[in-house]
Amino acid sequence: MANLKPSLFLIIAMVVSSMEFNHSVATEHVVGDSFGWAVPQNAGFYAMWSLNHTFIIDDTLIFNFTDGFHNVAEVTKEAYDTCNTQNLILIQTTSPTRFTINNVDNHYYICTVGLHCKSFLKLAIRVSVPNNSSAMLSH
Repeated sequence: MANLKPSLFLIIAMVVSSMEFNHSVATEHVVGDSFGWAVPQNAGFYAMWSLNHTFIIDDTLIFNFTDGFHNVAEVTKEAYDTCNTQNLILIQTTSPTRFTINNVDNHYYICTVGLHCKSFLKLAIRVSVPNNSSAMLSH
């Protein structure tokens, strides 16, 4: 029985530490889930998708789309709001495209093909600070 207590304590400690660790583990988010990155039928589709996810530093956004029909560009908020396809931060034209979140700013993505952005093929995400990363911010 004496050998059981240290083992039980070790198991409990591992479970607790893994629960805390999961809050800061980077996640891969497939944008639009099974729908992917395409012109949505619902104007609020990507806004709702974004609201249903939590994004932190080191998470990755994966954009799946049909090459030649869509692309994905990271843009400023102003370009996102107006669907301005000039002065892009970064553009990717092959699928799947991956963007790794490297700061806590909001991030904005659009499709620059035709009128796709004006047809709501655009995504804005808000990046959260993980619960245990206050030490990261002080550096």
